[in-house]
Amino acid sequence: KQWYQRRVRAETVVLPAGPIDMPHSMEPQLRQLGLPTRLKDGVVVLDVEHTVCTAGKALTTQQAHILKHLGNCMAEFQVSLVGHWTDGKYTAMMDTTMDTEM
Repeated sequence: KQWYQRRVRAETVVLPAGPIDMPHSMEPQLRQLGLPTRLKDGVVVLDVEHTVCTAGKALTTQQAHILKHLGNCMAEFQVSLVGHWTDGKYTAMMDTTMDTEM
């Protein structure tokens, strides 16, 4: 059994051709990751439309880095409040004896 799990993207991410809102210093990194970019007057420009990832397929390391640079994360975080402490007293918010999926 592997210690990691391959992450599968739930949606397809396509970048349209044109300017990308990123610092000009990021352009070489984006090009190294496989994006067809160039600098035009100090602005990072994507030369052609680019599909970063496809729904249902495992992400490659390069795809994950591109999504991270774009601020497009796939993590989902949930919290279930079961109780709280106030003035030294514990108050239960829900029955913790129930078998709930978190």
